[in-house]
Amino acid sequence: MRKIIYGMMASLDGYITGPDGGLDWAIIDAELHTFVNNRERKIGTFLYGRGLYETMAAHWPTADQNPDAPDFEVEYARIWQQIPKVVFSKTLEQVGDNTRLVRDNIFEEVRRLKAQPGADMIVGGATLAAAFLAEGLVDGVEVYVHPVIVGSGTPFLPNVPQRTNLKLVETQHFGSGVVFLSYEVA
Repeated sequence: MRKIIYGMMASLDGYITGPDGGLDWAIIDAELHTFVNNRERKIGTFLYGRGLYETMAAHWPTADQNPDAPDFEVEYARIWQQIPKVVFSKTLEQVGDNTRLVRDNIFEEVRRLKAQPGADMIVGGATLAAAFLAEGLVDGVEVYVHPVIVGSGTPFLPNVPQRTNLKLVETQHFGSGVVFLSYEVA
């Protein structure tokens, strides 16, 4: 059975965006980006909520065509473009290449995807991940903790209704001060 991993960047105080919705606090250098590229190259499917999908789709489909983009960003753009994406939204009208839109029976669809053969999936978007976690669909949680306190914004896991025990399985420290933590759901 395929696993679903929730992975996002977060500030030390637990936010994935700042108070203005921005990510200007995130430290994404070559070392971190290369690490992310190597991990996401192994992913079989991205599962997105509307908000994160729109953010990603606004940049990555053409990022590899930017002559000023560093190699690690060009590499990530190509990884992102090749991985199939499923977007869960009742409001989006259309999605881009290599992407499928699911409007109804979300949890049923996720269970069907998990039962298929293939590589693990990443769920992106805090609200969607919290809903998947509440349904027992998340198998792991990964967070890139950035050395900054932003004060408010979008929380890493909003409104999770129950306790979920985790087991730390991997850590990585980067020169920028970012710390990667990977947990399995216990």
